[in-house]
Amino acid sequence: MNETKGARLLVAEDEANLRLVIQKELQRLGYRVDVAPDGEAALRRLEEGNVDVLLCDINMPRMDGMELLRRVHERPNPPEVIMLTGHATVETAIEAMKLGAYDYLSKPYRITELDALVKQATEKRRLRVDNQRLRQQLARQSQMPEIVSVSDAMREALRLVERVAPSDASVLITGESGTGKELIAHAIHRLSSRADASFIDLNCAAFQESLLESELFGYEAGAFSGAKGRKLGLIELADGGTLFLDEVTELPTQLQSKLLRAIETRTFYRVGGVRKVEVNVRIVAATNRNLDEVVGDGRFRADLLYRINGFQISLTPLRERPEDIEPLARHMLKQVGGANPPELTPEALAALRAYSWPGNVRQLRNCLERAVLLANDSRITLGELPPEVARPAQSPVALAAGDSSAAAGAYSASAASSPTSLREVERQQILAALEQTNWHRGKTAELLGISPSTLYRRLRDYNLERRG
Repeated sequence: MNETKGARLLVAEDEANLRLVIQKELQRLGYRVDVAPDGEAALRRLEEGNVDVLLCDINMPRMDGMELLRRVHERPNPPEVIMLTGHATVETAIEAMKLGAYDYLSKPYRITELDALVKQATEKRRLRVDNQRLRQQLARQSQMPEIVSVSDAMREALRLVERVAPSDASVLITGESGTGKELIAHAIHRLSSRADASFIDLNCAAFQESLLESELFGYEAGAFSGAKGRKLGLIELADGGTLFLDEVTELPTQLQSKLLRAIETRTFYRVGGVRKVEVNVRIVAATNRNLDEVVGDGRFRADLLYRINGFQISLTPLRERPEDIEPLARHMLKQVGGANPPELTPEALAALRAYSWPGNVRQLRNCLERAVLLANDSRITLGELPPEVARPAQSPVALAAGDSSAAAGAYSASAASSPTSLREVERQQILAALEQTNWHRGKTAELLGISPSTLYRRLRDYNLERRG
């Protein structure tokens, strides 16, 4: 079948019999055809879904074809327009072409003529849309930072991205603030079949509740004071692409139910609207909250969680993958340091490795941006690092324990032995904590302020799986 078949057509014609004949004949030829009796109805149809070619009569009640043509070309990514006219209005049709119409046909015309013209108009629009999408895709790729990592934890996360991206499954990305959840969302979109469509992001915690609904779903003119015209919501702008809902667990309860229905039915109402809008959107969401807690205390609907959590990717905090700190730091210095980025001294690099990075990769970048501004002689020393980072080098595990007095004591005990490397510092601290808890692994992990899985990996690395 010719690839132009299946194109979406809209016929705006006030003569009911002619409108029906055109619809049936074009459907028989393989097109998807919708109809409208006048210009105003045609505009409403265009707002409800994408159209490739508009077949437009010039003389129509309420809104004629010329006014419809002007209104259509005010829209983003308009359809190609073919004017249908009688002999007496050929001059008007030529004027319409000057205003942007693709071509015109004079009545009476044969369906074969109309079919040939529709094919050409469809091909022109598809070439235009493909060109726009390629430009957008190249722009997104040039702006998309590389995901730099050597750790097993991030390699596993990227493996999951590659597996889930080609599907249409909803994805929930969890992890602390600053771990790179938005980068992972971009990667899912870029590796999906929707990569040539829009990637629209919304931070659910950045808007007041009264504004968030209109931002997500849009609104109709007159929906509230100040709504002078229609506004398309982000979910509608993401049609055919990906909608990224960052900090999704911050959504107000009332809006959660509306989002759930929109995801289930793929339809929604704009604020103040009475007509359903259909969308085809993939949902990727992210949160830094504990899912059990937000569902358990009623802040987030369990049924919505099940909908958006079709596939979960959890990102490990930077303190639990210290091997990523050096490659990340060198990559960021190339980005923020200009043509000749400064070098990190061994002492500065050791301090970066030892710090716990509660703000994760985002905090590391901010730290390096500051250091680049302060650096002298193309070198970043301890003096250019923030005070909290430039303290005497401590192990990531010690810092992760926060202000726990027991952990502080454990660190003091290990430091007294004057170890020769950061790894030995960490090993001695873990050993001291194990002795303090009588080798109870759960209590040891809690004492050190790390997850049990991280502790198990460290025990394996340092051959401390058995006492003695």
